[in-house]
Amino acid sequence: MAETQIEWTDATWNPVAGCSIVSAGCTHCYAMDMARRLETMNVAKYKGLARKSGNRSVWTGLVREDMNALDLPRRWRKPRKIFVNSMSDLFHEGVSDSFIMEVWEVMRETPQHHYQILTKRPERMAEVVSKLIKDVLPNVWLGTSVESSEVVDRITHLRNVSAAIRFISFEPLIGSVGQIDLTDIHWAIVGGESGRNARPIREEWIDEIHNQCLTYDTAFFFKQWGAWGKDNKRRSKKANGREYRGRIWNNMPNNLSVTA
Repeated sequence: MAETQIEWTDATWNPVAGCSIVSAGCTHCYAMDMARRLETMNVAKYKGLARKSGNRSVWTGLVREDMNALDLPRRWRKPRKIFVNSMSDLFHEGVSDSFIMEVWEVMRETPQHHYQILTKRPERMAEVVSKLIKDVLPNVWLGTSVESSEVVDRITHLRNVSAAIRFISFEPLIGSVGQIDLTDIHWAIVGGESGRNARPIREEWIDEIHNQCLTYDTAFFFKQWGAWGKDNKRRSKKANGREYRGRIWNNMPNNLSVTA
């Protein structure tokens, strides 16, 4: 478990490492470069998970379950919001049902924490939760990533999942998402892409999400402009900042014990 600079959480926990690309939002995933870097530092957990392709790192498709990491949240007594698997996807097809259940048991035994699980595979999330998990843990938030209109069907799969909090990460936002149904979606995170190959974000894409959050009473969190500002000029992430419509948006779900 590690402290993090991700604005919407307090810490990360990675019982799984490794992933594979499923859509355009994965193209410049920071975790691929990080996995390569950790391998060069002789961290065995990340060996062989990413390879060099031209001037960037890409996943090899190998996924590793880390039994030794399972006990970490039990040692952290102070309550935290914990992002589960910032270096992977818990619902990747390479993660076994039995290991997902091991992760679930840890979350059940540590109710002082709020766990935020984000997937690009919400169809498997819905299948596993309905098949294996019989109760809704009030401290577990389940979400999916939607980077453009090409993958908005993920929202329907997410809505089929029983969860205390359902959320969507519209990051990196690389296209319009159009008209979407946010019924029973409690929280939306919006952000632009960072890094040397970052694709631009457009203010009108943010506007359409923000306006629909107002319609559906979904909490709106603006994470960052990323490498491209609202004037369509490229700067550092820090220089572009987090201000949208003249303010910082750090809204969180109103009721953290919302039932399914």
